[in-house]
Amino acid sequence: MTETSPTDPVAEAFESQRDRLRAVAYRMLGSHADAEDVVQEAWLRLSRQDTETIDNLAGWLTTVVGRISLDLLRSRQARPEASYDDTLPELVMTLDDGLDPEDNAMLADSVGLALLVVLESLGPSERLAFVLHDLFAVPFDEIGTILGKSTAASKMLASRARKKVQATRRTGGNEREQREVVEAFLAASRHGDFEGLLRVLDPEVRLAVDTPAGVVVTIGAAEVAAGARLASTAATRGRPVLVNGLPGMVSWNEEGRPLSVLAFTVVDGRITQISAVVDPAKLALVDLPDPA
Repeated sequence: MTETSPTDPVAEAFESQRDRLRAVAYRMLGSHADAEDVVQEAWLRLSRQDTETIDNLAGWLTTVVGRISLDLLRSRQARPEASYDDTLPELVMTLDDGLDPEDNAMLADSVGLALLVVLESLGPSERLAFVLHDLFAVPFDEIGTILGKSTAASKMLASRARKKVQATRRTGGNEREQREVVEAFLAASRHGDFEGLLRVLDPEVRLAVDTPAGVVVTIGAAEVAAGARLASTAATRGRPVLVNGLPGMVSWNEEGRPLSVLAFTVVDGRITQISAVVDPAKLALVDLPDPA
């Protein structure tokens, strides 16, 4: 956490913007740690800036946070594995009791987190334009300044991103349909049914596994299916849950020790992304349900 002087008017002004800036960076990056780093960097840049030259501090800070976040997104695009430095950063979990998550007030925040999975499919410029305009009401001329594009081009990027987000939400299906796809995947995994796994996996499915050694990313249906068959014998008990508003599964070994938390993104009847946490240290921090 950046320390600022409570008697410094610039510091006070920055502190009044901190939560909003952190929210912007988090929606851009999907990582609380990265968001904190971006906000700290914004403060450092502000502390070196002649504030007399800043007409609109909130707009200036948004521009700085947007540009830093955009640079990080572009570096991730060059190194795809870097996109998963903070897989499922906050595991918000409840038992999957068949209720619509949107009808459950306890899951309101987790449904919002599920949007981050959709945003991963957007290019950096699309993601910035969509997040800043649709989620934080930043004007397109300011977005254009951050992107180095015209206002019209920024509108086009946001529109294109919006259509992708809406299409994903529309084709995701209801919770029951998504759960049926996940159950089919788990059944095929347990029985070593390679063809069955391929039927429910998108050809470009991404599997991100958060391990003690870091995040390991696998891309492609055949590769993910092969790994699923190999891992299916480890868990002896599992229980369906909702993880950040997504259909998921918690598994335990025969001693009752948690082995993994999985979250699935389903689009058009196929799994497009699987996020898995197997790091014991991270699992220990999660309020897991009791084994079934």
